[in-house]
Amino acid sequence: MILEVATLDVKPGQREAFQAAFREASGIIAGMKGYMAHQLQECLENDNRFVLLVWWQTLEDHTVGFRGSAEYQSWRALLHHFYDPFPTVEHFRIVLANGAPPAP
Repeated sequence: MILEVATLDVKPGQREAFQAAFREASGIIAGMKGYMAHQLQECLENDNRFVLLVWWQTLEDHTVGFRGSAEYQSWRALLHHFYDPFPTVEHFRIVLANGAPPAP
């Protein structure tokens, strides 16, 4: 299992529009091969910052399967214009765990 972590800085004044677009985009990512779950969390210290957590079966399910798909183009059209700067995306694997990740 791979955890994708994306820090999303949304342009000021676009918070509500971003959240509405993200609700629509959630259906896109949820239908992808290797997708397991996702969460969008808001930052308590910075109103315009979110973190997107996506659990994938493999790294390639995200980097090749999703990013190389026609569905990604729809995702991109819905969301990418909200970001400034463009998100930092990193991938993590479990080193030590106690229990399961929380349900989205």
